[in-house]
Amino acid sequence: MAAISSRDEFKKYCLRKLGAPVIEINVEDDQLEDRVTEAISYYWDYHFDGAEKTYYKVQVTTTDINNRYITIPDNIIGVVNIFPVGNALSTNNMFNLRYQISLNDLYTLTSQSMVPYVMAMQHLQWLEQILVGQQPLRYNRIIGKCYIDMDWNVITPGQYLILEAYQVVDPELFVKGYNERWLQNYATVLIKEQWGSNLKKFEGMTLPGGLKFNGQKIYDEARQERLAMEQEMITGFSMPVYDMIG
Repeated sequence: MAAISSRDEFKKYCLRKLGAPVIEINVEDDQLEDRVTEAISYYWDYHFDGAEKTYYKVQVTTTDINNRYITIPDNIIGVVNIFPVGNALSTNNMFNLRYQISLNDLYTLTSQSMVPYVMAMQHLQWLEQILVGQQPLRYNRIIGKCYIDMDWNVITPGQYLILEAYQVVDPELFVKGYNERWLQNYATVLIKEQWGSNLKKFEGMTLPGGLKFNGQKIYDEARQERLAMEQEMITGFSMPVYDMIG
């Protein structure tokens, strides 16, 4: 089979795994879409390949300063950190301590040791962390707003803030995601569960030739398979627990 490169091909693949077109799969197309969306959403939340770490850069506007929050796009599912705002060590003027050390003590890197410089910088960073601290974040991906609890007067319009975040890996953009084995199997199981749920409404109905529907069995099998796969996800494919805001 050729590699899957679209959502429609992915749906057809899942149906073929259930027996189509040899067997009629009694699932309406909207139901099929819902189950595929549900599978991808679960994949984003738990699979280590479902999301990636990124550094989200945003240019602050006057509206952001007045609101005291940053609007986050929907593809960001978690914000965990922010690069320090107003870090004194990042300035580069002649009165800055870093500049003075570099000018007077590190005029040559061939005869001077870097150890005192590194220790001095670490000590200054520690003092800044104690006295100033890290800007606290509050973010909920349903609301889509990242609140930064700080003095917003230190920010000017046009300045950039950089957030350490996690964004989803969308199969529509990276079609290799549709070829991920666990996602294929999980979407198939969800469709099978929907199929069984549809058929069990006709339990006991006799078809021509004496055949009877057994939707309950299909439903029960799919439910057990789904629970087993979700357990497999937690134990085998999820990243270790980590503080994530959102």
